[in-house]
Amino acid sequence: MTPDRGRERERDRERDRERDRDRERDRERERDRERERNTTRGRLDVPRAPRRRLLPEYDPDAFGRLSEEIARFLGTGRFIVWMTFVVVVWISWNVLLPQPLRFDEYPFIFLTLALSLQASYAAPLILLAQNRQDDRDRVNLEQDRKQNERSIADTEFLTREIAALRMGLGEVATRDWIRSELQEMVKELEQSGQQGAQPRSAQPSREAPRDTRAGPHDSV
Repeated sequence: MTPDRGRERERDRERDRERDRDRERDRERERDRERERNTTRGRLDVPRAPRRRLLPEYDPDAFGRLSEEIARFLGTGRFIVWMTFVVVVWISWNVLLPQPLRFDEYPFIFLTLALSLQASYAAPLILLAQNRQDDRDRVNLEQDRKQNERSIADTEFLTREIAALRMGLGEVATRDWIRSELQEMVKELEQSGQQGAQPRSAQPSREAPRDTRAGPHDSV
């Protein structure tokens, strides 16, 4: 046995040992995963591991925006003009040109297939755009309803406040009311003054005869 062969065999043995260690590590990892799945299975405090999806993931919002743009384009006059132009060119090409240049002769099977594919894709896209519009309308209606409720509540509050202010103003003494009360008090004072002045003016006339009659007695 030469030294080179001995080294090669030693290297082969080392590679085999490395492979065995790698396999052992893989088995240990698999056992740990299985043990972890068994321990966490049925527990409510541990989130479930996400499952792998066969279909590719996509952004629903981005796809919805794209469908709305396509639906808007399908509902424009530009689309009708371009569609008419393509159909006219397609039919003219396959009817007027020589036989070797025609690629879809009568009854235009490829054109029918293309239009059918377009219709089959356009209908779901339009429905998706309508669903998104319905969702937006529902959200707008909900916001309008809440806004109307707030407006009604504010109006009722203002109505109650105005009624309370009117009631308060009815109980507060106004300038006209004070003026009328003062005028009535002045009239009452004037009337009481006039009534008090009349007895005083009549009292001296009654005392004068008494003085005249008392004169002779005093002289005697």
